[in-house]
Amino acid sequence: MSHDDELSGKGYDHRLMRRLLGYLRPYRGGLALAGVLVMLDALVGLAGPYLTKEAIDNGIRHHDLGHLQRVAMLYLAVLLVGFGLGYLHNQLMQRIGQHVMMDLRMSIFRHLQRLPLSFYDRNPIGRLMTRVTNDVDTLNELVSAGVVALFGDLFALIGIVVAMVNLNAELLAVTFSVLPLIVVVSLTFRLKVRRSFREIRSRLARLNAFLNENLTGMSTVQLLNREQRNYEQFRDVNASHRDANLQAVHYHAVFFPLLELVGALAVSLIVWYGGRQVMWTGITLGTLVAFIQYTQRFFRPISDLSEKYNIMQQAMASAERIFDLLDTPVDPAAAAVEGAAERAAATDGRPVPALRGRPADGTPGPFGGCIEFDHVWFAYDGAHWVLQDVSFTIQAGEKVALVGATGSGKTTLTSLLMRFYEPQRGVIRVDGRPLAEWDAGELRRHVGLVLQDVFLFSGTIESNLRMGGPALSRAEVERAAREVHAHEFIERLRDGYAAEVRERGATLSAGEKQLLSFARALAHAPRLLILDEATSSVDTHTEGLIQDALLRLMHGRTSLVIAHRLSTIQHVDRIVVLHHGRVREVGTHAELLALQGIYSRLYRLQYLGGRSLRRPAAEPPWAAEDGPQGGDVETWLAG
Repeated sequence: MSHDDELSGKGYDHRLMRRLLGYLRPYRGGLALAGVLVMLDALVGLAGPYLTKEAIDNGIRHHDLGHLQRVAMLYLAVLLVGFGLGYLHNQLMQRIGQHVMMDLRMSIFRHLQRLPLSFYDRNPIGRLMTRVTNDVDTLNELVSAGVVALFGDLFALIGIVVAMVNLNAELLAVTFSVLPLIVVVSLTFRLKVRRSFREIRSRLARLNAFLNENLTGMSTVQLLNREQRNYEQFRDVNASHRDANLQAVHYHAVFFPLLELVGALAVSLIVWYGGRQVMWTGITLGTLVAFIQYTQRFFRPISDLSEKYNIMQQAMASAERIFDLLDTPVDPAAAAVEGAAERAAATDGRPVPALRGRPADGTPGPFGGCIEFDHVWFAYDGAHWVLQDVSFTIQAGEKVALVGATGSGKTTLTSLLMRFYEPQRGVIRVDGRPLAEWDAGELRRHVGLVLQDVFLFSGTIESNLRMGGPALSRAEVERAAREVHAHEFIERLRDGYAAEVRERGATLSAGEKQLLSFARALAHAPRLLILDEATSSVDTHTEGLIQDALLRLMHGRTSLVIAHRLSTIQHVDRIVVLHHGRVREVGTHAELLALQGIYSRLYRLQYLGGRSLRRPAAEPPWAAEDGPQGGDVETWLAG
């Protein structure tokens, strides 16, 4: 997906088409019926010119009003039958198209949930949304208006040619004299429109990506007064999308009138040559009129086939993008989660223990919560190490804090522990077994994670608290909310736990969202608590309430705490100090202060403004002998 805007440029790719047809396989019965309907419709359509010939030659010519009326009634019946067949065919194909579109979107969404987080680091969300929406819509057009109708047009062409041969072979040769012109026009159009469709898809993906980014960051846009600049950028992106569409419109505006012109040329040749035959060689006027009608109908399937080719061009471009996404390797951890669900389904819904690290007898052991980082190295890009040879152990029930400057690798450690990423070197063990042997779903069910950036989904307060555990009772949800002091503000809301939560919790304050994230994590009674800057968005009073709750909630649980506010971690059992991705110090709060190392400097910098403990409070930070000089905090911290 790194070159997402680039396409192979193939007008038809049998590999992609074979994969597309796989989504049609469950509906092959309906497709077969649609095929029968479209062929019957084509056959019925052939009767019109022949009935016109009968009306002229045997009704009008012989002044036989009865025969003329019978032909007229038969013609009307043919039209009604054709209408019914067309209606049934369109209804059936549209239904199949909608089902296929739903199946394909479900496959894409399912796959998106299984992709590693590193994939989303590289790919704009707007482009992924384009795959699920616009590209799937394009494939729906191919299914509903292309696959079966293509065979209908070919069948109609063959039937028209047979009917024309039976009427007059010489006039058929005159009609075919314009076919070289049709070939030239069609090939030229095909070459031009292929590049145009490629540009449209590329510009649309960029447009969606730009919109998603700017709408998500609207508060920052307005804060920095970038409205005008972003408006100009959007105008450029929007204009490029418009120009790509106008180019395609231009090609269509030229091609289809040219095709009509070639058809009109063929009719004029038939009128000229066929009129001479009527006058001199004895063919009937009805034959000539019927042949003209067949000729007009002959060019209609050709025009339709050209339109089907356009649809196929767009569908191949969309299919290439969609299957490129579906072929992206999944996260092994996510695949394990799906495996657990499939095993449950295979046993009629009976709960089955997820595959994970197990004792030799194969029975799953209890989750203890002992965590070991053994010489772990990790780099997001594979080259620049974020973690370097990190080793430390957290015993079951122990409370350990991670401390360090921004970018030291604290959050990365928790991401590795949750199997969002895999380390390049070293091993992470849980209860003595490598993390890779654990089923990610089983592991994450025992973890309560609270992040600094809280994400709430649209719905209600209660649905957000139940997330991940829909079987929780209302009492359990309320109990968790009370323990983190979220119940008070929830009860003040208009509808309480049924209060509406808008996208990303837009109607709630940062502190309220943080409290909800605590309640959501704790409602499932986790064995392992991970708190990543969990109190950074609450005021001092609320932080005090949360600290009181956390002291009780951490009891008996393995806890990993990341915090810049050092007041929130003084009660932990041990503190691990990270600096530039390495473990530099380990100890209790008192031990690290006595060590006079990085932690001691952080403490003085945060609480005493970088002053020496013996200096008066009014003295500025830069006056301290051991304080940071010239703002070089990193050098000062490193000693």
